[in-house]
Amino acid sequence: MSETIVPDSEHRGLIARLPQGPRDLAQLARFDRPIGWWLLFWPCAWGVWLAGAGWQLVLLAWLLLGAIAMRGAGCVYNDIVDADLDRQVARTAARPVASGRVSRKLAWVWLLALCAVGLAVLLQLRGLAQGVALASLAMVAAYPFMKRITWWPQAWLGLVFSWGLLVGWTQLRADNWDALAAFYGGAVLWVVGYDTIYALQDREDDALVGIRSSALRLGARVKPGVALFYAGALALWAFGFWLLRGDWLALLALLPAAGHLGWQVATLDPQDPANPLERFRSNRWAGALVAAACFVVGNA
Repeated sequence: MSETIVPDSEHRGLIARLPQGPRDLAQLARFDRPIGWWLLFWPCAWGVWLAGAGWQLVLLAWLLLGAIAMRGAGCVYNDIVDADLDRQVARTAARPVASGRVSRKLAWVWLLALCAVGLAVLLQLRGLAQGVALASLAMVAAYPFMKRITWWPQAWLGLVFSWGLLVGWTQLRADNWDALAAFYGGAVLWVVGYDTIYALQDREDDALVGIRSSALRLGARVKPGVALFYAGALALWAFGFWLLRGDWLALLALLPAAGHLGWQVATLDPQDPANPLERFRSNRWAGALVAAACFVVGNA
């Protein structure tokens, strides 16, 4: 039974208790790896809290549900498109579609079911935010192909995974676009940084099968590269805070997040198979620290 659970599952015990069919669908949507939907949700929370309308807990609950559903849908779509490549990479060969345990037809049905949940969330938003959310679909559809045509698919992922920031903001206000643009740019660089760390796990297999990634492009310079991406993210977030508040003290709210990202870079060991995954997953806390900073700056 354990061989049908992918190696980087975070909930091996829980997933192992499920019957084979539901277990395969749960893994296909990455329900056993919640780090993905946390990373998709946190920018949504940044946009909501930076807008300065208070806690907005009901809105955040809807956005969290949307992040879980749409991250799952994106993973299902990615696995359908990448099944042939996944079979050639050790870490992904056990995925349900790549291994043949889930047919492409069933995967498409599951994808549509997850999209239906996303549609329910979309209908809770006002028109402007709905339009912004829908504008991301073309980028989502194109993402699985980026690793075939560019060394920087992480940059494309950054555009996609940061989009919730724009949705959260436009649900509550439609001004201060300069501050929003700066913060969005910082979010993109943050994603490029942490996904470069994630891609370190697959460098050897990716090189063999022709998959491109920022981790391969940076080579021996991957650690200073990640440091540069994180530094750029912090600089743009600070600039966004300044454009919104014009208060130097507001920038202090970013210090905890800066410390955490600095720890990631200082302790990153590209040669240790377990180290990059641990540093990547720690970004759920980086996202939470930035969210706290957004709440302080937006609502103080």
